[in-house]
Amino acid sequence: MHEVPYDDRDGVIWFNGELVPWREAKLHVLNHALHYASCVFEGMRAYNGKIFESTAHNQRLHASGEALGFKVPYSVEELDRVCQETFETTGASEAYIRPVAWRGPEQMGVSAQACAINVAIAAWQWPAYFTPEARMKGIKLDWAIYRRPDPMTAPVHAKAAGLYMICTLSKHAAEANGCSDALMLDWRGQLAETTGANIFLVIDGKIHTPTPDCFLDGITRRSVIRLAQQRGYEVIERAIMPEELGDASEMFVTGTAAEVTPISDIAGDYTFEVGTITKTLMTDYDDLVNGRPVAVAAE
Repeated sequence: MHEVPYDDRDGVIWFNGELVPWREAKLHVLNHALHYASCVFEGMRAYNGKIFESTAHNQRLHASGEALGFKVPYSVEELDRVCQETFETTGASEAYIRPVAWRGPEQMGVSAQACAINVAIAAWQWPAYFTPEARMKGIKLDWAIYRRPDPMTAPVHAKAAGLYMICTLSKHAAEANGCSDALMLDWRGQLAETTGANIFLVIDGKIHTPTPDCFLDGITRRSVIRLAQQRGYEVIERAIMPEELGDASEMFVTGTAAEVTPISDIAGDYTFEVGTITKTLMTDYDDLVNGRPVAVAAE
């Protein structure tokens, strides 16, 4: 099905302090961010009229800007307010919200000391990242063609636009091979993440997840770890090598877009069941974001 282009939609976008018609929220071709990737962003979801973990996302937007050497010119509290207000202009109860901050066109070249920092927030209705059928059966991953970089070579803990180039290339290659996404290793050859979500393995009833020392410690990741611990599951953060995938009975990913999504297969090398732990956390996360009571382990 053809998707409506993102520059040709109805609605408004919050742009540097005011709501402007969607189609008028435009940039000049010589913006520094376009040429040198001096741009950070967030992705949030709203459920039942409320944005989930808005403050945590906007705090990370500020931290990402600082990692790229600039200050986001609106406080976290201001961003929380305008994100909610922008979401409410959609008239929907659920939506995806995208705050973005970038260096403007005042200076062109590697140096960008004179560039003003711009901020925009858009909100729209976005279907599930993976189809409901795929989420119930589990998605198939391919091996990524690129690896997450060494922290000494890039600001790896920023949600920065430039860091996603290798994700796009890896996801495109995976899709060409009939997969939904790609599993990325880090520069050491350890398991890292997929192109846009954190990963978890279930091994002997315990939940294992890579230590996020060279990729984002996702906000959804942290929420799901808390949910798992409330259920009484042991969660272990550690370095995990690819061959350990053979020890896992279940595997799932977490992210704002992916929510909690099971993995069924990795390039035909490893297969997993959509098991009890994964199903339980899928339900618990759905309850959490929708404001319903979440079950906890019995005392």
